[in-house]
Amino acid sequence: MNIEFSGQTVIVTGAGHGFGRAIAQAFAARGARVYACDVNEAGLTETAAGASGPHAVQTARVDVSDRAAVHALVERAAAETGRVDVVVNNAGGVLGQVGRPLEEISESDWRSIFAVNVDGAFNVAQAAAPHMKRQRSGRIVNISSGAGLGISLTGIQAYASAKAAQIGLTRQLAHELGEWGVTVNNVAPGFVRSNPTTERQWESYGEEGQRKLVQNIALRRLGTPDDIAHAVLFFASEQAGWISGQVLSVDGGK
Repeated sequence: MNIEFSGQTVIVTGAGHGFGRAIAQAFAARGARVYACDVNEAGLTETAAGASGPHAVQTARVDVSDRAAVHALVERAAAETGRVDVVVNNAGGVLGQVGRPLEEISESDWRSIFAVNVDGAFNVAQAAAPHMKRQRSGRIVNISSGAGLGISLTGIQAYASAKAAQIGLTRQLAHELGEWGVTVNNVAPGFVRSNPTTERQWESYGEEGQRKLVQNIALRRLGTPDDIAHAVLFFASEQAGWISGQVLSVDGGK
């Protein structure tokens, strides 16, 4: 299967490290014009510098919970290339939070995780939809988590809830946008050591906890950011043209 994206415009959020970096670089290597955004400007610079392909990765500092900033980025991409073919809603995470008892969770802690994981995905999809409808084609790929299908391994209530909500949004938008040839799918990664937060989580398990985590994976290994990027590439490809509203667990087998 030869997957290429020459002539296509791809927007990737949360591209300053981890999954987002691997996804942005994978699209760039396959010929796409990539617009990468994050709040981490230094990380974006590294993402762009490490990319290969016929087009330089364009970067922008964007907080995806800021609706106006998101719409500005999408309009910029459309104005400069004439198209918006793929959006990957990867921005998210736990924002430095750790598991705590329910009664200790503040309103701001709860809402901040929803803002980036759910509102951000909605904002990007909303901005991209008019362009995709006009083209009568497009791909929206959301990045959730195994926490959205089960529980948060670190006990973060808002994270598990937000990722479950994002999966619900995926299914709803698939039905709304399907008649214009737009597919909407979701990749649910298992545990991957991909950024400073997951590194801290890995270390917190200790040697015995790490061993148990890996033993509970059918393939007996942790995944990599490239494993997640490959699933996104498939959902964004022509080969996945009759797949929509689906959640693909990329977790090594559970």
